[in-house]
Amino acid sequence: MKTLRIENLTKTYGEKTLFQDVNFLINENDRIGLIGTNGSGKTTLLNALSGIDPADSGDLISPNDYRISYLQQRPPLDQNATIMEAIFEGAAPVFQTIRHYEEVLARYSQNPEDPKLQEQYNRAEDLMNQEDAWTADSDVKTILSQLHIDDLDVKVGELSGGQQKRVGLAQVLVQRPDLLILDEPTNHLDFDSIEWLEDYLANYKGALLVVTHDRYFLDHVATQIMELSFGKLYAYPGNYQDFIRQKAERVEREAVAEHKQKQLYKKELAWMRTGAKARTTKQQARINNFERIKADLADSKVQATDNVNINIGQKRLGKKVLELQDASLAIGGHQIIRDFNYLIQAGDRIGITGANGAGKSTLLNILAGDQELADGQLIVGETVRIGYYRQQMPPIPGDKRMINYLNEIGENIINRDGERVSTTQLLEQFLFPRFMHGTLIRKLSGGEQRRLYLLRLLMEQPNVLLLDEPTNDLDIATMTVLEDYLDEFNGTVITVSHDRYFLDKVADKLLIFAGDGQIKRYAGSFTDYLAKAQKQATSQAENKPQSHEQTAATAKPAAKKVKTKLTYAERLEYERIEKEMEQLGQKKDALLAEMSQVDGSDYAKLGDLQAQVDELTQAIDEREERWLELSEYVDL
Repeated sequence: MKTLRIENLTKTYGEKTLFQDVNFLINENDRIGLIGTNGSGKTTLLNALSGIDPADSGDLISPNDYRISYLQQRPPLDQNATIMEAIFEGAAPVFQTIRHYEEVLARYSQNPEDPKLQEQYNRAEDLMNQEDAWTADSDVKTILSQLHIDDLDVKVGELSGGQQKRVGLAQVLVQRPDLLILDEPTNHLDFDSIEWLEDYLANYKGALLVVTHDRYFLDHVATQIMELSFGKLYAYPGNYQDFIRQKAERVEREAVAEHKQKQLYKKELAWMRTGAKARTTKQQARINNFERIKADLADSKVQATDNVNINIGQKRLGKKVLELQDASLAIGGHQIIRDFNYLIQAGDRIGITGANGAGKSTLLNILAGDQELADGQLIVGETVRIGYYRQQMPPIPGDKRMINYLNEIGENIINRDGERVSTTQLLEQFLFPRFMHGTLIRKLSGGEQRRLYLLRLLMEQPNVLLLDEPTNDLDIATMTVLEDYLDEFNGTVITVSHDRYFLDKVADKLLIFAGDGQIKRYAGSFTDYLAKAQKQATSQAENKPQSHEQTAATAKPAAKKVKTKLTYAERLEYERIEKEMEQLGQKKDALLAEMSQVDGSDYAKLGDLQAQVDELTQAIDEREERWLELSEYVDL
């Protein structure tokens, strides 16, 4: 069994000690999830383990042939190379072996009679066998297809940041190292790609160390959680759910121990203050014991990021918030929305998800007024005050200190209880310890800057929040704080996200972008939607006719016949669905006509009608899907 032993690893960045005297083991087949707040040193620890940026002190002990592959948040790919060229330019042994084999083969093909070249070719061929490198090309293409990268002749520089991340993921997966290190691998992945990656890692033969904010991903993949917190590393067996329970128990135990230590300290302090008469030379041991207790108490202070409550007030919001009427927009030949009608009301919790590049962020830009419609109109309520957390963060002045950056909004704000809260208190509530408040922003990690940006946005007290992929750059602790804040938020929340856990917690209505201007509406949780979609896909696959080759390949004794026509019951269902769709369509048209006659200030009436329209639209979509399934066999 191959093992990586980490002993007394320490790393300091400026005046901040990220981790000190860290010790742990990574055994073969371990599945470790590494979590911690932004700026706690997670990526720095990964860099130290991979050798990119060694630790200040400590040892990494492993066999000589131990191999590590590392997916960085921004993979170092040749921007001028094609996708396949960039992947095979990697420094991993398998890529070196392939390049060496191709070079030797080229020379050997020119002069096959040369005995030296013959020997070089034989050695190169043996290395290809040892590395099992013959299938690397097809393996890479298979992985890229699962990650929705199809045009392999495109240059890397022409890809988006998310696409480059997927190319980097394919590059490390095909290497099959002893330890696979992944830093935020699910960022920019569609749900089917995440599901594929979970299955792939479940069957992976080596060890896995992953940093991710995706809590469902951790639940499915990790068998051990390590938390980097205030320079210390804590290990918990199990997945993310197990970690939550065990951490709560640990913090409670430490709090009890700290309380006992404080009581003992108070008792000893009272004795020390009784005066010199009581403190004879015979009591020197007790004096020394007091100093030890004092030092231990300072070192053992419980530091936790749990149970943080962001209590920020907000501006009043009327019933009507935003409304799109007959909205259409196409950009660069891609249809974003087409004749889209949607009413957004106070208190709505809307999740926007779907295929990459389908226009989800563009819809937020439309609602924020940053993008004009080609046709139709956007109506904005008079009391609306929008806070827009953008995927591309606006520039933050690096030479300003954190506290001064927030004081530009105000040195204090009014919370929901009518009390004044200082920026210092807000920073602490948002997981920034007091000693950091005077730090220059440029010294913060990227994730810490995103957290500061979010806090400033909330300090402006918006009543409508537009969140564009907030989970891509925020750590789990900050996400939990944000989720708790949104749970108490009285305004409207509209979020674009691929994070299943986050969507389940903050959204009860969904807009699913399928591309080409198609937007499906769903009322309910995202998990319910995925389960329903999976059930429909399975049903379609089971009912889909097979080719002769597929039938022969899967044939078994007494196999069921391939479906070729509708049963009598299915034909009756088919005819009934046609009539139902027509009736539902008439009801929907009548409601839309009624909405056009309602006074625009009657928000309650408009909201009720819109809710009925949404229900009818969902019912029509469901029947249409079943009708399409059955229609495949009508004329057979």
